[in-house]
Amino acid sequence: MAIQSYLITAIFLFGAVQGGWIDPDTPQDKRTTMSLIDGTEYKLVMSDEFNVPGRTFKDGHDPTWTALDKSDDDSSAAGGGSLHFYNSSMVSTTEDGYLEIRSVIGNTEWNHYDIINRKNKHVVKNFKSGMVQSWNKFCFTGGIVEVDVIFPGDPYIGGLWPAIWLLGNLGRSTYEASTNNIWPWSFDKCDRKLQEAQALSACNAQNHYGLNPHQGRGATEIDLIEVMTGKDDGPLPSTEPGVSYPYADFTLQVAPGVPDNRPQSGSQPVRHDTITKSGFTEYVAQTWYEGLKVQGNTTLNPFFYGTYLGETKPEEPVHRNKNQVFQADAIGAMHQLTPSNFHTMHTFRLEWQPGPGGRLDWFAKDYRINSTYSITGDGNGQDWVHAYSIKDKSLNLTGAQIPIEPSYLIMNTGISSTWGFPYDTPPGCAKCYDCENVTCACSFHPGFCNMMKQSRVAMYIDHVRVYQTQNHSAHVGRPHSVGCDPLEYPTREYIKGNEYRYVRPPPFGYDDNGPLKKEIQNGGGHCMNNIDCGGVDDEKTPQKNNDKGKGQCIEAQYYKGFFKSYVKGGRCKCFDGYTGPFCLSVDKYDDDLGAMELRSKTQLFKNLPYPTLPIEFITTISFLMIGTIIFAFLHVIRKQRELRTLHYQKIPNL
Repeated sequence: MAIQSYLITAIFLFGAVQGGWIDPDTPQDKRTTMSLIDGTEYKLVMSDEFNVPGRTFKDGHDPTWTALDKSDDDSSAAGGGSLHFYNSSMVSTTEDGYLEIRSVIGNTEWNHYDIINRKNKHVVKNFKSGMVQSWNKFCFTGGIVEVDVIFPGDPYIGGLWPAIWLLGNLGRSTYEASTNNIWPWSFDKCDRKLQEAQALSACNAQNHYGLNPHQGRGATEIDLIEVMTGKDDGPLPSTEPGVSYPYADFTLQVAPGVPDNRPQSGSQPVRHDTITKSGFTEYVAQTWYEGLKVQGNTTLNPFFYGTYLGETKPEEPVHRNKNQVFQADAIGAMHQLTPSNFHTMHTFRLEWQPGPGGRLDWFAKDYRINSTYSITGDGNGQDWVHAYSIKDKSLNLTGAQIPIEPSYLIMNTGISSTWGFPYDTPPGCAKCYDCENVTCACSFHPGFCNMMKQSRVAMYIDHVRVYQTQNHSAHVGRPHSVGCDPLEYPTREYIKGNEYRYVRPPPFGYDDNGPLKKEIQNGGGHCMNNIDCGGVDDEKTPQKNNDKGKGQCIEAQYYKGFFKSYVKGGRCKCFDGYTGPFCLSVDKYDDDLGAMELRSKTQLFKNLPYPTLPIEFITTISFLMIGTIIFAFLHVIRKQRELRTLHYQKIPNL
């Protein structure tokens, strides 16, 4: 039965790669790629070339991406590390065909109600930045992700935190209530000691909200790339081979983690006991993952081995008691970058074979010198360097597995005092992070505020492409799939049943009717001419091949003002295949229904929770029900006979 279900699921899932997420601007020669691991051809299942200028990504504007408008932490309190407010206006597409994610100096202020102290608290974030994510829109499980990117800022000034990464759809990035005891679990075994720490445990006989019983779930994280900048004073300690600023992190974040005898931050793991000449043990071997492979100018990351999620404090936005604490591991590597990464497009690739037996492989395009060393160079290097690799068997140490959760893409630039900022400040330095306040200058790296004031600080992405193969025997791990709500790993009914975990906190979420707007705005943007709507101005721009563009500007009546009076003016109307307020986005979609939609159409009652009853009880109830039916049937027959007899008695003799 399990095999049959698995095959049906695989067939259903791969129906969703017919082309609903592919950008028509993707060149034909980029619609397939060759796996650098198994050597087979993979086909394009999703792409965004960002060629259309002026696209916006505010909630409800784009079918693939949502740019956030919220603080970077649900507690909405400065001092937690994040110094920025995510503003959707920081994300757009440029005239030369790039996705631009800007970071600027600018205050965002609001009053936050402190439920502990029972009073309003004034909060200020001094920077604005952008995060765009495909959460609950486009998800995939397994395959190849490829991006071309220019990183923001100055490579030798620390403070920016650009990243491109994947997160399981059960958790929404920056929404802590949705990730608490969900991130970054990748564990499908019943361990009673870990059951409370993993909210969706394989020990649970009924996980509710459409989730499968006895299936461990989580919001797994795969960091395709995170960038650390800073002053280059030569190779950093404990990096083998030596890696200096700037560098890229390639990381799998996973739980459960190694509980004891962990490596110390700032040092490579001690793999073997070290004995002194006199026979005493100097260093005891530490417990860490075996079989991790690095190549090129890449080293295992000795500075961050994970996060311990302990008991929460009363003022925190989520709650964990002493039975819910756990260790999450960061299994990462550092790859050398150069200044050219901040001026020229470079290509990075992740190959992900999901689940048991799977693996993760990170690649960068460099100039290869030999099998060991490479040079990042000027961005024109065409040699793929297999920088980092994690196989599933390495995770046997804790029982975790290579992620198999349907995952979405995230691209953002953070500004955090915990990433690339000075660890130690001079005595008497006021620990504040306002570039407009001169007393805060000692809390920043030299040049940071000038960089933010005098240059356009932005991450630029030329394209995002995802490839998969239908030949499941060509790769290790489980089959690839597209969709946020596959039958084997459903998410949408759980999200719908727990919407409060995925919505913005006050005061930003007062007008929200859910985590995302129900529909993408199809036209309606104010326009002066067809060009404003992605259309063609017949007088200035003659049509080519009968191409009318994406939409047109039509005269329409609409409400305006407090009294909702009618006003006439131009509004965009989208042609088929395009959407968004100004018709600039391709109308993308899943080709097939997800688990929640299928259940709601065909199995109305199957998803309701049901009790587990002893067979003796069920047998007894069944016999009682059968007896009751037989008794009722005989009773009806007897009454009918009595009525007939009474009827004949009343007929007079003729």
